[in-house]
Amino acid sequence: MNAKAEAKESRFDLVKWLVVVVLVAVGVVGNQLYSEESILYRVIALLVLGVVAAFVALKTSKGQAFFSLAKEARAEIRKVVWPTRQETTQTTLIVVAVVLVMALLLWGLDSLLGWLVSMIVG
Repeated sequence: MNAKAEAKESRFDLVKWLVVVVLVAVGVVGNQLYSEESILYRVIALLVLGVVAAFVALKTSKGQAFFSLAKEARAEIRKVVWPTRQETTQTTLIVVAVVLVMALLLWGLDSLLGWLVSMIVG
């Protein structure tokens, strides 16, 4: 019985995804056909079609899974402890200093090895 319910749900999901694809296609074709109309009207029409397509997509099982994933991601982002401005500045300065020191060391090593090779080769 459960497999039949899942089969019906997937069939309806397929229909919903087809509706989403049709709405997006209508938006693209309509935007091209009505290119002489004001950009404001075309943008409003595309926004309305986008909202309706998103609403239909969120009614599918994959759309609901995506929405719950987005909600969980937002909750996780709120848990992050972001560095203060002072911590960010200090870390940036440390990284710049280390990069400069390493650049000088590599430049010196390259110069030394180049001098040694030129002495050996002649």
